[in-house]
Amino acid sequence: MRKLLASPFSSLLAVVFISVISVVRCCSPEDQTALNAFKSSLSEPNLGIFNTWSENTDCCKEWYGISCDPDSGRVTDISLRGESEDAIFQKAGRSGYMSGSIDPSVCDLTALTSLVLADWKGITGEIPPCVTSLASLRILDLAGNKITGGIPAEIGKLSKLAVLNLADNQMSGEIPSSLTSLVELKHLELTENGITGVIPADFGSLKMLSRALMGRNELTGSIPESISGMGRLVDLDLSRNHIEGPIPEWMGNMKVLSLLNLDCNSLTGSIPGSLLSSSGLDVANLSRNALEGSIPDVFGSKTYLVSLDLSHNNLSGRIPDSLSSAKFVGHLDISHNKLCGRIPTGSPFDHLEATSFSDNQCLCGGPLMTLC
Repeated sequence: MRKLLASPFSSLLAVVFISVISVVRCCSPEDQTALNAFKSSLSEPNLGIFNTWSENTDCCKEWYGISCDPDSGRVTDISLRGESEDAIFQKAGRSGYMSGSIDPSVCDLTALTSLVLADWKGITGEIPPCVTSLASLRILDLAGNKITGGIPAEIGKLSKLAVLNLADNQMSGEIPSSLTSLVELKHLELTENGITGVIPADFGSLKMLSRALMGRNELTGSIPESISGMGRLVDLDLSRNHIEGPIPEWMGNMKVLSLLNLDCNSLTGSIPGSLLSSSGLDVANLSRNALEGSIPDVFGSKTYLVSLDLSHNNLSGRIPDSLSSAKFVGHLDISHNKLCGRIPTGSPFDHLEATSFSDNQCLCGGPLMTLC
């Protein structure tokens, strides 16, 4: 009987096959254990998301919302959103609801770069302090729940964090001083919580930040001067807080600032002319403060305002004629002030309704029924 010898080609195929098998990683057993503990503290009754998290399946390939590093098999992403266009939501025809709390076992996922557990409406409890040990974390999004407690004191240890979204929860306490150490942070959203205290004086250290949304909290104090050095800041929302003092003149020198919401605070003094003449500003809401003086007559051909709301202040004098020379003014509200005189004609005044000018001291003409 003739002995069969393996050809060089078949031997090469065997080596390649073994090599391929050796680099195809399954979910790390330690990570799978941590995910099971994470799941055990949560309940999602409507969509069956956790039905895919089966002991007999690979968490890297078959578990909904989980992604892994293909080389190491370590879990890198938890992405679970309660509002999504994903097929599982389309089939159910409803947004999600999840209750429970965030188990500290999530901190055992040491390769995690993204933790998204947002818009589930019913997740309670505090953020585990150990989250700050996740050195690779770039995204922390827990918005739209009922999370309580404070922002972890050592949040600044997350040196790679680019997105921090804790909006629409029930959080309290002050902004930790360590937060300003997040040098890679680009998006900060703390809207609709109960956060107290002042904005850190060195908030401007966040040089990469493009969005700072902190409206509807209980913040006090003045607007820190360090913000003037934030050259990438596009959106700043401090509305519905208890911010005091004047609107700084330097705000008009922030070249890329496009949205500024300072409404419903306790701001005093006059409106800086440099702010309203800024060619980059698209939306400015300064309503419901205690601002006084006249509206700066600084508008021109580069003025492009989607919305300007100066209502419910103590502004006096006339409406600036230069508003008529603006390139575009969409929404304008100067009601509930102490303005006087004739409302200018032409754009944008020809498309505005009487409510934009109501409850002033002695305005006349335009859409108002009062004759001059």
